[in-house]
Amino acid sequence: MKCQSKYEREARAQGYERVAGVDEVGRGALFGPVFAAAVILSPDRPIRGLRDSKVLDAERREILAQRIRERALAWAVAAADAYEIDQINIYQASKLAMRRAVERLAVAPDFLLIDALRIDFPVPQRPLIHGDALSQCIAAASIIAKVERDACMREWDVVFPQYGLKSNKGYTTDGHWKALEAHGPTSLHRFSFWPVRDHSPHALWTGYPRQQELFAEEQALDEGAFVEEAMAESAVSPEGAARKSKRSKKKAAAGKN
Repeated sequence: MKCQSKYEREARAQGYERVAGVDEVGRGALFGPVFAAAVILSPDRPIRGLRDSKVLDAERREILAQRIRERALAWAVAAADAYEIDQINIYQASKLAMRRAVERLAVAPDFLLIDALRIDFPVPQRPLIHGDALSQCIAAASIIAKVERDACMREWDVVFPQYGLKSNKGYTTDGHWKALEAHGPTSLHRFSFWPVRDHSPHALWTGYPRQQELFAEEQALDEGAFVEEAMAESAVSPEGAARKSKRSKKKAAAGKN
C-alpha cells in the first residue's frame, strides 16, 4: 500500500477545501486514554515521508510530528479516558475521541477522511480501511496521535513506574502482565478489558460487557476494520491472550490451595 494524497485530491476536485484526516491510537492498550488527532494538511506545504505511525520509529515520528505542526493548516488532539472507555466501550470511545479532535480544529473542516470509521460530525465523510497507510492526512493524524499518547505514557510512567509504561505504552507485554499480577491494576487501567479484571485483587463490578461483543453491534464496515486493526495494534494475539488467561487462572487456583 502506498501512502499518497490521492483521496485528498479527489475530495478537493469535488469542491471541498478543508479536508481533515482523522485517526486514533491506543485502543488495544490496557492502560490509559485512547487518543485521536485531526489534521488538515496544506496542499501548498507538502510533507515528505508521511506513513502509518506504526511503521515509523520513534525518532522519525517526532521529526514528522514537528513538521506537521509547523506546516498543517490546522491540527488538534483529543482523548477519551479509561473511565469513558469502560462506560461506553472502546469502539465508541475511539469515535468520541475522534469527534473531539475534529471539534478542536482551529479551521473547521468541510470533509473528513477517517481511518475505517464514521463519526458523529455534520460534514461529509469517507472511511478508508487501512486509511493511515493510504492517505497522507490520515497518516499525519496517526503520527500526531501516537506522539502525543507516547508522551502521556512517559508522564504516567513517573507516577506508576512498576508497570513499564514508558516502554510498553500501556499495551499487553510480559512485563505489564507480571506487574498486574504483582501489584494489581491502577485506577487508570481499563477494567472492561478482561486482563485487567482478572488481575485485580479487589472485588469488582462484573457487569462490564466483553469488548468484542460490543463491536458486533456495529455496522460491518466499521466493525471489521476496527477489530482487525485493534488486533494488530495489540501485542497479544487472540491465541496468546487465551493462553495467558489459562495461565493466570491456574495461578489463581494454585494460590487458593
